[in-house]
Amino acid sequence: MTPYLYVVSAWPERAAADRLAEAAIAGRLAACAQISGPVASRYRWQGKIEAAEEWICILKSRADLFPELEKCIRQHHSYEAPEIIALPITLGAAAYLDWMDRELLPRNDNA
Repeated sequence: MTPYLYVVSAWPERAAADRLAEAAIAGRLAACAQISGPVASRYRWQGKIEAAEEWICILKSRADLFPELEKCIRQHHSYEAPEIIALPITLGAAAYLDWMDRELLPRNDNA
């Protein structure tokens, strides 16, 4: 198992997802971001079933960076309770994972 993550978040508009992706990559909290959409979302919020068009942003990161990446997402997001879900990357091509490590903040081995 690797220490790498897919961090998924849904956004109300493409421009907001783009701003988050730019900030996360510039801050070296994510090595890469992929934005797709629009997607049709259905969910229950405050007792009502809602429908929305959203954009999905997938950020590639490491588990040790998740707290700071979550903070970055929350700072850029307009939702009261934004989707922020981390999925482990259990396997990956060594060259790709090495590239991710070079693009992310250095590991804090003392943590």
